[in-house]
Amino acid sequence: MSTVTLKDRVAIVTGAGGGLGRTHALALAARGVKVVVNDLGGAVDGQGAGSDMARSVVAEIKAAGGQAIANGANVTKADEVAAMTEAAISAWGQIDILVNNAGILRDKSFSKMSLDDIRLVLDVHLMGSFICTKAVWEHMKERGFGRIVMTTSSSGNYGNFGQANYGAAKAGLVGLMNTLCIEGAKYDIKVNCLSPTAATRMTEGLIPQQALELLTVESVSAALLPLVCDEAPNRLILCAGAGGYAATKIYETQGIALAPAEQTPENILAKLDEITNPENQEEFTSGASQTMKFVTNASQLMSG
Repeated sequence: MSTVTLKDRVAIVTGAGGGLGRTHALALAARGVKVVVNDLGGAVDGQGAGSDMARSVVAEIKAAGGQAIANGANVTKADEVAAMTEAAISAWGQIDILVNNAGILRDKSFSKMSLDDIRLVLDVHLMGSFICTKAVWEHMKERGFGRIVMTTSSSGNYGNFGQANYGAAKAGLVGLMNTLCIEGAKYDIKVNCLSPTAATRMTEGLIPQQALELLTVESVSAALLPLVCDEAPNRLILCAGAGGYAATKIYETQGIALAPAEQTPENILAKLDEITNPENQEEFTSGASQTMKFVTNASQLMSG
């Protein structure tokens, strides 16, 4: 049976004062991980701040026999995040795991969404994950070990009405993972995405209440631990909800190759069925793979 080895690791979990972040922190602590419970303590839309939520989770962890410290750093402020990482290293000597979970919502249709709504959501989800990851990256490289999880979403992977800002931020985190998992591989830094599904206002009235009750945060946190353990995969978008677990993958079709004289908009439009044919599609692990495919196909076409 596969093992999930986490003992004596140190983790930072952002947005851990409630919801998924709280259950992530509790699940890690229950496996012997020392946890920095980070939470700004603001409302769902990002307004306000306070330390009570993070301290409450720390109290829960300690009551269960675990080790944790509370931290109120704003993930969009590099100096506060740097101080948080220094506090973790000062307390426990290392940082092994980073869970980028902090986030806010400013849902509106695109027509009604202000630029401030867009910037703030991008700042917290995307820039916040950049800032927190940047703060631990060199430390993890020096130690030759790291596990980082970005929290993406079906809104980013597939789209949701009223969430242009949120969806763009979440899709951006997949792009961040795709590069960092390459750059970190030789240092045993593994980077993955967790795509959670839980009961929300959007699903009320659309899904029976009995089904909504299955969409627990605990079922999602169970999927986090395999992504941060010693045996973790790399470059996986793991979807989780209601006890269901799946992977989101980005594929590229084989497409077509056109000779220079045939490379017209009309020919491309006429051949969209061939271009989008999923037969023999591939999952690439770097942008260079696409370039090599196109160049190889073009060379074969020109050589006859």
